[in-house]
Formats: sequence, structure tokens, C-alpha cells
Amino acid sequence: MGVTVALSLISHTNAGKTTLARTLLGRDVGEVRDEAHVTQDAESWRLVDTPEGDALVLWDTPGFGDSARLAKRLAQQGNPIGWFLTQVWDRFRDRTFWLTQKAVANVRDEADVVLYLVNAAEEPGDAGYLAPELAVLEWIGKPAIVLLNQTGRPRPQEDEAADEARWRKALGQRGVVHTVLTLDAFARCWVQEVELLRVVGDSVRDEKRDGYARLVAAWQARRHAQFEQAMAALAAPIAAAAADRETVPDTGLKGALREFGKSIGIARDEGEDAKARAAEALARRLDARILASTDRLIAIHELTGHASEDVRARLAQRVTLDAPVSEGKAAMMGGVVSGALSGLAADLAAGGFTFGAGMLAGAVLGALGGAGLARGVNLAKGKSGTSVRWDDAFLDGLVRSALLRYLAVAHYGRGRGDWAESEYPPHWPPEVERVFAANRVELAHAWSLRGEASGENAIAMVLEPVLASMARQLLDALYPGKWGQTPAPNWGQTPARASGA
Repeated sequence: MGVTVALSLISHTNAGKTTLARTLLGRDVGEVRDEAHVTQDAESWRLVDTPEGDALVLWDTPGFGDSARLAKRLAQQGNPIGWFLTQVWDRFRDRTFWLTQKAVANVRDEADVVLYLVNAAEEPGDAGYLAPELAVLEWIGKPAIVLLNQTGRPRPQEDEAADEARWRKALGQRGVVHTVLTLDAFARCWVQEVELLRVVGDSVRDEKRDGYARLVAAWQARRHAQFEQAMAALAAPIAAAAADRETVPDTGLKGALREFGKSIGIARDEGEDAKARAAEALARRLDARILASTDRLIAIHELTGHASEDVRARLAQRVTLDAPVSEGKAAMMGGVVSGALSGLAADLAAGGFTFGAGMLAGAVLGALGGAGLARGVNLAKGKSGTSVRWDDAFLDGLVRSALLRYLAVAHYGRGRGDWAESEYPPHWPPEVERVFAANRVELAHAWSLRGEASGENAIAMVLEPVLASMARQLLDALYPGKWGQTPAPNWGQTPARASGA
């Protein structure tokens, strides 16, 4: 026999209850307008259920209006419940007061745990409604968790902790308030939802705890399945870009000299058309893949809207010319002094000349030693044509961009409306760089598979778990301990079933 656990969202009017409900449910419910008492009737929706018949229900209620008058009347009544039932005339005489009563009655009758939303953008001391609303919550007598909403875009963990401590101090020692958490309807991350459910579990009655544990496991399974799908969506266009090639006509020795002259700043741009067209073809394919991947990422996270051209603006434009090297060409270009020989050798070992990327800048043309090196690499690579491809540094940049894009989508609450690209919080890029540095070897291994027969598939099989590990490291850094409270997803296995939003 399953159990039903009910969470009731309640707050001062127009504090964002319905907006948060949309974010948690992953669908549009209720009505959202910037005015008081938009929600006039208590409504409930299932957040998640289990095959055993358990259900986690979220109630959205009318906001508190004149909570000071309500708290005063409740304190004056010898029989508050009896008084509540006699207040029918308030429905017509004082609708604001009537809606406040409805909210309180619903929470009293339905809730296992109260989620009390406050506007964290204001100082607790300036919220004149806070004391009377807490008095009403004490009269209701259900365990309450205070949620800080309207906190702005994602912030460092220490800033959120300071805000939570400030509100705990302002709330004082009230037995009804079990804890204070940050959960912004616009900018929460799904790992914060997991933390909320864990805290709720501490307040659930003993007879419902086993069923509630099953509900939490189902919720975690759904979020972890989303995480796995997101990693696959991010890895696919990068793996495709790594394996991508665009053939260009062989321009022979004259073309090689022009390329080398350009690298040291003494050639005109004649002959660049073929390479430019090839690079543009690569870029068009990459653009389409990145936009499709971002659209998929948005849908996985139960958001609306589509990726925009802003996504493209975040990508650099760099390519590598990947060409077989004749002995004559290598003899003219391979003997590079002034410290550039090691760079050229490394570039040849990676499969091609990196023209225009500074590798040969300032080098002095010689005629010694290049032919043998070129012949060995060409024979080992089995090259038979000239092609343009993305270089390793650019692929590294795609990984950084993908991780930042994942964080942006994972923090975007559905209650905020259609997805829109925006600037990343300043504390994200340094964390991404730190995680990237820790996984550089694994990424280099993925790029080294570009010559394999399986190409794109081989790269994707290596890249996807590396991306997942990096994303998890980021979430662990941004929200210490939150993911660690739940088991990691099992790659390639079917997650536990869950239904609902």
C-alpha cells in the first residue's frame, strides 16, 4: 500500500509560489502575473509517483494577504477552527482576507510539510509580514522549511550560505521552522531539489518514511536520467566535430609556399578561397550540431524555447590544415630554427601543419632535416589528400563551452519562461577551467582517436563519460555534498521508473 506525502507552498502574496511550482513540476501550471492574489484556489499536482502507489503531491495555495489581522484573530479565538467555519461572509465582504483563510485552511488540512517561500531580495527586518505569518504557521503546527526565493542569478556557495544564516537569525528559535534553504524559482539547480527532498524527509511522519524514501529514489532516478541524456546531447556534436574533415584541392608547391609565407607575414591572401570555403563548410555543420544539441538540452530539462544565434557567438573560429607533406615541401618548410622546430615536429606528429596559429611565426626558412620527418609521419598516417579539420585547442574550447552551457540550462527554472542565453555568473568559468585542467589527459586521449576507423563513435564513447565526470565535478564544487547524498547514475543501465512531470 503506497503513501501520499503532501508539500504545501505558501508565502506572502506575489512571492513566486506558482513560478516555483512550474520549475519543480517541469510544466506550466496555474497562472503567473505580477500582481497580488493571482492564485485564488488551492491546486495540487503530482511531482512524482512510484510503482508501489506512493505519490509526492505539491499544493499551490493563495498567498497570505492580511496576515497580521489573521494572526490577531486566531490568537483571540478560543475555538479557532469553529471561527474559521463561520467566516463565509468574508468571501464577499473582504476577499483578500478570505483568500488568506483559504490558504491556511488548505495547509492545515492537506500538508505533511510546509514550504514557506520568502523574498530574499529584501532584508528580513523590512518584511513586516514575516512575524505574523510565522505566527500563523505556528498555529497551523506543521513542520515548515523556509525557502529563499528571488535571490538573483546563481551565486557562489558562500554567498548563499551567508544569506541562509542571515534569515535563520532573523527567524529566531521557532520550533515550527526546521531549516532555511535557497531555492530560487528562476535559477535553482536540480541538485538543490535533491537537497530539499532530503530535508523534507527529516520532517515526514514515521509511518510515511518508507514510502517517502521510494519517492525520493524515483525523483533522483529521473534527474540522473536527465543528467545522462544531457551528457550524451553535449558529447555528440563535439565528437562529430572532432571527426569532421573537409577536403580541399591540392595546391602543390606554390600553395605550400603561399601558406608558409602567410604564416610569417609576407604573402598575399591569394589561394585562400578553397581553404576558406572548406572552413566555412565545417563551421556550418558545427553550428547546426551545436544548435540542435542545445535544443535537445533544453527539452531534456523540461524547458521551453530554442537555442539562438548567441550560442554561435561563443565559439572561436580556428581550423587546422591537415595535409600530406611531400619531401620537397618538407625540405623547404621543415628546417625551422629559432625555437620553432619542436613545435613543428609536435604539429606534424598530431597530423598536420597548423597554419596561421602562430606555430611558425618568426621562424627562419632552412633546408635541413624536414623531409625524413615528413615521410615518416605520412607513412604512419596513410594520408592521401588534403583536408581541413578543427584543431585540438578548438575542441578543448568546445568542451569548456559545453560545460558552461550545461550549467546555464541546468540552472534555468521553467517558471522563468522560454530559454534565453545570458552571461554566465563570474564564478563559473574559473571552476570550469579548474575541472578542465584536471581532465586534460582524458580529453587528449579522445582527440587522439580521430584517425580510428570508427571515428566519431570511438570518440563519443570516450568523451561522454569524461564530460559526465567533469560536469559532476563542477556540481560538486558549486554545491558541495549535494550530489554526494545520492548515488551516481549507472552508465548504460535503465534508471528506476518514475512518473509525473
